[in-house]
Amino acid sequence: MSRAGYDEILAEVKKLLARFGKSREEIDEDAELVNDLELDSLLVMELVQEVEDMFDISFPLNDLSGIHTLKDFVLQIQKEIGA
Repeated sequence: MSRAGYDEILAEVKKLLARFGKSREEIDEDAELVNDLELDSLLVMELVQEVEDMFDISFPLNDLSGIHTLKDFVLQIQKEIGA
């Protein structure tokens, strides 16, 4: 997927995070989901479910353990869309 695809996915995930109460200033692609954005495991799973529904994909649970930053998450979404 192209860089434009990355940027589009990033924008959509940022919109979702804003719905989770995160301010736009907090939402940087290098932000860690747990440490910086303070998402607990329940919110992370809700975010994953929203993304799966939005992009019509399914994340293998094993792949989620390697996701730490927003950038990691967007790259994983790209990978699943392309798979």
